[in-house]
Amino acid sequence: MSAPTRPTDAELAILRVLWERGPSTVRQVFEVLSVEKALGYTTVLKMLQIMDEKGLVQRDASDRVHIFATSQTQTQTQRHMLDDLLDKAFGGSSLNLVMQALATRRASREDLAAIRKMLDQAEGRKP
Repeated sequence: MSAPTRPTDAELAILRVLWERGPSTVRQVFEVLSVEKALGYTTVLKMLQIMDEKGLVQRDASDRVHIFATSQTQTQTQRHMLDDLLDKAFGGSSLNLVMQALATRRASREDLAAIRKMLDQAEGRKP
């Protein structure tokens, strides 16, 4: 099975809701999203229908109220998007990606410690 289409920013917002809440109705997704942004219920419905066609979500239509769930986990989607970005923007160079990420936003002490731990593990050293 090939990876689904890269989600748009609006689709990512819906996916975040589904990753956090789990399978949800259109109404439930709408209620979460409408707190931050003025959206119509029918807009969310249409977006979920399009996302279903694109393979980003799956619709359970076995009941009167349809339930939507993500087709891939958050990690799978992030890895697919990162792989695409790595190829397109950084010529496949993980070093350039990491260097730009660290130069763009200041990493917290906790993040830097986690990065060091991952580097040690990648090199075969015990943390």
